Amino acid sequence: MFKKIADAFKVKDIRRRMLFILMCLVIIRVGSQIPVPGVDSSYFSEWFAAQSGSAFNFFDAFTGGSFSSFSILALSITPYITSSIIMQLLTIAIPALEEMHRDGEDGRKKITAITRYLTVGLSLMESIAMTIGFGNQGLIPDMNFAKAVVVVCCLTAGSAFLMWIGEQMTEKGIGNGISMVLLINILSRLPGDLTSLYEQFIKTQTLARGILAGIIIAAIILGVVVLVILLNDAVRNIPVQYSKKMVGRRMVGGNATHIPLKVNTAGVIPIIFASSLMSIPGIIATFAGKANAEGVLGTILGILNDNNWFSLTRPIYNIGLILYIVLVIFFAYFYTSITFNPLEVSDNLKKQGGFIPGIRPGKPTSEYLERILKYVIFIGACGLTIIAIIPFFFNGVFHASVSFAGTSLIIIVSVILEAVKQTESMMVVRNYKGFLND
Repeated sequence: MFKKIADAFKVKDIRRRMLFILMCLVIIRVGSQIPVPGVDSSYFSEWFAAQSGSAFNFFDAFTGGSFSSFSILALSITPYITSSIIMQLLTIAIPALEEMHRDGEDGRKKITAITRYLTVGLSLMESIAMTIGFGNQGLIPDMNFAKAVVVVCCLTAGSAFLMWIGEQMTEKGIGNGISMVLLINILSRLPGDLTSLYEQFIKTQTLARGILAGIIIAAIILGVVVLVILLNDAVRNIPVQYSKKMVGRRMVGGNATHIPLKVNTAGVIPIIFASSLMSIPGIIATFAGKANAEGVLGTILGILNDNNWFSLTRPIYNIGLILYIVLVIFFAYFYTSITFNPLEVSDNLKKQGGFIPGIRPGKPTSEYLERILKYVIFIGACGLTIIAIIPFFFNGVFHASVSFAGTSLIIIVSVILEAVKQTESMMVVRNYKGFLND
């Protein structure tokens, strides 16, 4: 591994790209420490600490702590992710966008431009909501119209800046820039989480128990990482055979290949959708000052709060866990159904003279692909659910609240593997060039 990194640094273009990524990540972390003008960051941090059981923890995990400190990058890259998902859904639902998507590079540029405008719009809406919500609770001292405008502009500009720097990292760096922004935000939380685990389970124990606790924690983290890697790389290959045909005087075709169906076809999207949907009522209740409500509302908020799941003293709250699992599986099927079209794949195979051995071209092929896809999605959704609920289990039973498990680990592993594969492909291309030049 280290040898590959050293070999990559020897290549001028790859070294330049890596250093550019490093510089951008440093800028992002510096920006995460700059507070919004006119806001008492320490006062906001104290308020956030009092909301430790609220839905804002999920949002803060993706912002790398920028939200809890209310920095200029408090919104992070989440508006861009949301707008990208919305555009993917609209591309399927609106024929004009679907046609634009099929227009090649020009169409993709137009969709990218629309996504940018939508990102700024969502950032503006979220900034206004946060400013009004926190201002009404006195979290922004001496609240007035001018200060509100400054806060809204800073938050919106911060999100737009991250969108821009993410695109620059994609173009001039290695891997997906937006994913890299998420990666550095999540990794920035690791030292604090590991320190919290050390103080909670190791520091207060005897030497023998502390060592045993450390081994168990390391084994659990390693096990989850292995599960994430297996889930990320798992593929169901469907064999495809192309028929031979005459082109001029030559016989072409007849080669065999396969259609790779990823087991985790939807990636981390189902978890993000499910977590976001379940956190919305808590966020609204917090803005409305009803976060500590009692009665029916309090019970509903408790059910939706993942910190209460796997609770032995309050089993009714586990209803939220069941609802979460159902949502993850539902969104896994839903997102895959709009991003992978078996009928379109079947038509393309038929046009290119390809067929699945033992399956007739046309409708039988699309039905076969759809049937296989259902099994694959279910296996992937189950694996995704297991990884997602592991931190909830340890949080509910042992009160070990960390941000690097579940969703975060899936993002970390996926982004790192993608960057490694792109680096290796660039190394291969360089070797081919060297061979041809010689």
